[in-house]
Amino acid sequence: MSSSPAIAAASAAVVALAVSNRVLYKLALVPLKQYPFFLAQLTTFGYVAVYFSILYARYRAGVVTHDMLALPKRRFAAIGLLEALGLAAGMSAGAMLPGPAIPILSQSFLVWQLVFSALLLGRTYSIRQITGCFLVASGVILAVASGANEGQFLSEVKFIWLALMVASSAFQAGASILKESVFIDGAKRLKGRRPDIFVVNSFGSGFQALFVFLLLPVLSNLRGIKFAELPAYLNGGAECFLNVDDSLIDCGGAPFLPLLFILVNMAFNIALLNLVKISSALVASLTATSAVPISVYILSLPLPYVPHGAELSSSFIVGAVVLLMGLIIYNLPQSSKKQSKTE
Repeated sequence: MSSSPAIAAASAAVVALAVSNRVLYKLALVPLKQYPFFLAQLTTFGYVAVYFSILYARYRAGVVTHDMLALPKRRFAAIGLLEALGLAAGMSAGAMLPGPAIPILSQSFLVWQLVFSALLLGRTYSIRQITGCFLVASGVILAVASGANEGQFLSEVKFIWLALMVASSAFQAGASILKESVFIDGAKRLKGRRPDIFVVNSFGSGFQALFVFLLLPVLSNLRGIKFAELPAYLNGGAECFLNVDDSLIDCGGAPFLPLLFILVNMAFNIALLNLVKISSALVASLTATSAVPISVYILSLPLPYVPHGAELSSSFIVGAVVLLMGLIIYNLPQSSKKQSKTE
C-alpha cells in the first residue's frame, strides 16, 4: 500500500475526473443523441488500440517488463467477460427502467464489492467501515432520488429489470475486485513490484472488446437496432461523430465534445485503476461515488449545448450530507493491528 498523501492526491484526481467524465458524457450525447450505441462501441474498441499502443511504448521504455506481460491471462479473461456481461445486463435493464432508478440501483455496486472482497480476497471490515459504506450508498440514493415522483417511480417496473440492473452491478463489482487481485498476485510473482496499470487496462479491455464483439447481435438488439441494420447505423454514427456536411441530423458540437469526453473518460479509467493499485477497489469506488452528487449539481446548471438548468430539492442536500458523513466514518483512523487485516 502507498502512503496516505499519495492516496489522498490520487483520490482528489479521481473525484475531479469522475465529475468531468459524467458532465462531458452528457454533453457528448448532445451531438450524438441519435447514436449513443455508436459512442459506446467507439470507446470500447478505441480504448483497446490506445491502451495497447501506450503499453507497447512503456515496454520499449523499460517501464513494463517481460515478466509483467507474461502474467497469467485467466484473470484478464474473467475481467473482460464480467465487464461485457455487466454492459449487456445494464443495457437491457436500462432500456426498461425509469431514469432515476438506474443510478439508485447501481449503488448496490458498493455492497457487492464488500461481499466479493471478503470472499475472494479474504478481507474483513469493521462495523464502522460497513456503516460508512452503506451511508455513502444511502446518500447517493437520497440525492439522485430527489426528483422521483414521491418514491413511486418503481411501482410499475417488473422485478426482472430491477434484478438485471443489480446483477449488472454485481458483474462490474466482481471485475473490479479481480483487478485488485491481479495487482496483489502480480506483486507476489514479480517479487514485490506491482504490475503496471497499462498491463491490467490493456489486457482487461482487450478481452472485454472480444466478448462485446461476440455479444454484439444481442447488444444491438437491446438498443433497438436490428443486427442487419447495424452497419448502416454505425456508418451514420461515424458521419455524425465527424460532423460531415451531408449528415442527416444536426450534430453541432461534434467531434469536439465526443473527443473531449473520450479523453477525459480514458484519464478517469487510468486514475481509477491507479487508485485501486495503491489502495483497494472499495476505496476507489467510494471515491468515485462521492462525485455523483457533485455531478448532479453541475448538470442542474445551465451548460453549453444544455442551456436549461434544473432546481434541486432539499433531499439532494440531505443526501450529499449523508454521503459526506459516510466517507468520513469509513476513513476514520483505526489501530494498526486492525488495519493490517482490514481495508
